[in-house]
Amino acid sequence: MTMTATERVPAEANSTTSDGAQKARILIVDDTLTVRLYCSQLLKRAGYAVSEAINGLEGLEQALHQRFELFVVDINMQKMDGYAFLAEVRRHADLRTIPAVMMSTEQGREDIARAYQSGANFYLTKPIDPTRFLATVNLMTGVPCP
Repeated sequence: MTMTATERVPAEANSTTSDGAQKARILIVDDTLTVRLYCSQLLKRAGYAVSEAINGLEGLEQALHQRFELFVVDINMQKMDGYAFLAEVRRHADLRTIPAVMMSTEQGREDIARAYQSGANFYLTKPIDPTRFLATVNLMTGVPCP
């Protein structure tokens, strides 16, 4: 049985702030374990709920079954790369408004332009600077600047 994006169920373990408000849920889509762990650790320390996927296909499946407020996506992955993942996400009416940060070692203008054409809202180059990464995530999820 295939679930449509409109039939998604809420994720079971959403984080909350000290005042009980729900924190943003973020999906990290990257085939490199160390990058996923690094980004996940940064986000969890900042109070975000995090899920991980090892490629765009797995990420798309999660996006269709759970609600996320942000996608953090690598470009170069097996099965479905980041460009294809974002292009597919943007085809689904209830997913297309979810912001996406694309990150990659690719720094060419063509790569960055293709990321935005695929549906990225922001582009970061690896290695990821933790301060810039968290500032970008906060911006994309509507967290006020200190």
